[in-house]
Amino acid sequence: MKSSFFTTIITLALAFVSCKEIVKKGSTGVVIGTGQMPDIASDLHNNFYVVYGTGDSIMYSASNDRGKTFSSPGLIAVLPGLAASHMRGPQVASGINGVSVIACNKSGDIFCYNKVESGKWSQAAKVNDVDTVAKEGLMALSTDGQNSFAVWLDLRDKHNKIFGASSTDGGKSWSKNKLIYASPDTTVCECCKPSVVVKGNNVYVMFRNWLHGSRDLYLIQSSDGGSTFGGAQKLGNGNWALNGCPMDGGGLSVQDNNIVQTVWYRQGKIFVCEPGKQEKEIGEGKSCTITIINNQPVYAWTENGNIICLLPKTDSKINGKGREPVIKPTRNYKVACFGENEKQIHTAIVDL
Repeated sequence: MKSSFFTTIITLALAFVSCKEIVKKGSTGVVIGTGQMPDIASDLHNNFYVVYGTGDSIMYSASNDRGKTFSSPGLIAVLPGLAASHMRGPQVASGINGVSVIACNKSGDIFCYNKVESGKWSQAAKVNDVDTVAKEGLMALSTDGQNSFAVWLDLRDKHNKIFGASSTDGGKSWSKNKLIYASPDTTVCECCKPSVVVKGNNVYVMFRNWLHGSRDLYLIQSSDGGSTFGGAQKLGNGNWALNGCPMDGGGLSVQDNNIVQTVWYRQGKIFVCEPGKQEKEIGEGKSCTITIINNQPVYAWTENGNIICLLPKTDSKINGKGREPVIKPTRNYKVACFGENEKQIHTAIVDL
């Protein structure tokens, strides 16, 4: 799906109406398809894999030129009652066993799909080992090498907890589900998506807790592939006492030296921090996310209908129409920024 120079500029103008700085920085952009809640993964060859929801359809597109062009959207599967709105949507990961996708239906079951060598998709085992416990539809997936880990909000025993499961065969089979965290105050935050990163045998899980009346972010870690987890650690020093759900779980990434970087939303502001350190305010908005490039964090979030990107070691912010951003690094110090705008899935490559 290659574009001429002028077609690329027109497409970018439609997808990012106010994004003059992106054009000035020499970025390219494309509209991938119609849908909601995109998620992306990349592999060691810098290929991109994008999934999103359209009605009950789980859709897929790929790029083998570092995000410059994408294949026409293809159907992974039709999942009746697919959850694909309000931070809920299909999740994708890529490892040595190929590309895998998890998706949840409104009944609360999480299904896994695998891309086989022929290029077709096959449905694998269900991720949750107790039926209809993931009714919130809030989940995350990460893979490193052959190790995959999925986390979700789980309603077994009637209250939301953080559960997870591991896979070592690219999602074809899943381990017995493991309780990762249960709040002593009955439930974790009910409508905030958890995050997970797998790095070797380390598994990092971030979630919004509901403890002593506050809706704050917590981090919990495993060093044995998710078999056991340590204690939950609160992120930042501030507290958000709130009798309601922010519907925003933040983002998590890990640098090469295994230093964890987090970004999250509190009272209309975006904060970043390393575990054990004080948080730092970087902007206003919500729906924030993070990636690491050249061992430096890059952040993105939504503010007043625009996607904001904060680049490393600068105060430069790049504005563009959209919401629910997801970002991934490419080679040559570029970032692929994906988002949703008027139910169109779009992307732009941003030079650092």
